[in-house]
Amino acid sequence: MSATPASPLNLLGMPRQRLAEQFEQWGERGFRATQLVRWIHQRGVTDFSAMTDISKALRQHLAAQAIVRPPEIALERGSDDGTVKWVLRLADGNAIETVFIPEDDRGTLCVSSQVGCALDCTFCSTAQQGFNRNLTADEIIGQIWLANRRLPVPEGRSRAVTNVVFMGMGEPLANFEALVEAIDLMLDDNAYGLSKRRVTVSTSGLVPALDRLGEVTDVALAVSLHAPNDELRDRLVPINRKYPIRELLQACRRYTRDGGHHHRVTFEYVLLAGINDQPEHARQLIDLLREIPCKVNLIPFNPFPGSPFVRPSMNAVRAFEGLLAEAGFVTIVRRTRGDDIDAACGQLVGQVVDRSNRPARMIRLHAELPVQPGASA
Repeated sequence: MSATPASPLNLLGMPRQRLAEQFEQWGERGFRATQLVRWIHQRGVTDFSAMTDISKALRQHLAAQAIVRPPEIALERGSDDGTVKWVLRLADGNAIETVFIPEDDRGTLCVSSQVGCALDCTFCSTAQQGFNRNLTADEIIGQIWLANRRLPVPEGRSRAVTNVVFMGMGEPLANFEALVEAIDLMLDDNAYGLSKRRVTVSTSGLVPALDRLGEVTDVALAVSLHAPNDELRDRLVPINRKYPIRELLQACRRYTRDGGHHHRVTFEYVLLAGINDQPEHARQLIDLLREIPCKVNLIPFNPFPGSPFVRPSMNAVRAFEGLLAEAGFVTIVRRTRGDDIDAACGQLVGQVVDRSNRPARMIRLHAELPVQPGASA
């Protein structure tokens, strides 16, 4: 066995195949990885000494070489509608947010993939903080690990979290390797055992990474569209200037190849009063998406401090929905959840030491979460 490393290896986000390779490097048999994955993710055990079906010598070696360490819960808040938000403190002083949304038939966890976001979508509170870094795989998977430890398990289920959506802070496809490693664990029957249809990756339109994703998995896909033409989308979703709508939709068609081998694409569309919620916008959207297997999620804008945008009236929302439905689209108006605790879509902020090309600063939109000493730009 090798000498103890300077920094212990965090095994929390390591997929079973990589863990098996690590065991083999340590001179152990690869099947031990399955045992360890079950202890960590199914039983929630982080203390190697408690893993009783692993030899004492290996447990001692693991204790010397590795750790299982999730992020720290800095704040937990519950909404009147049952939604739960956690602010998670990372080792470097940054903080991210994770949201659990309970429903009768499922429990959905909205996870973050980055500290902040570099895509600068104008209607999103997360984007207004700037960007610091990608999350590691253990920081991503640590969100579902913590949620399953903190939440009660409803009758008839094996655990609280049944669905995961990568719709928290950050652009998931900009953190590709860690995203795929986290997905591997979520789908692993020895870890979380989620169906591919119960894991959704949301993207603003990183076309090359979307093509890569289709090569390695067929989890559900959601695309943050928000506009039916390039002129408007350039303003709302700046990544459109690099990958315009036509290129993005071609990538969506590739992802849904083989007549639905991959899941239908869900197009997310935040409705902004007077900006993209008019009947002509609905008609343009119908023409745009007509040939793509999809459904449309309409999201009435969730306000945040300093935003210039306004939430549309429910009459405008229903009129927009009606035009899409008449054209044959499966259309859902997303019910706002957790807005009383700033946990609704577009409201997640955490704490970000901005390292983007904006002036470096700590932007804090949650006054209840104190800045940790030593955090610097």
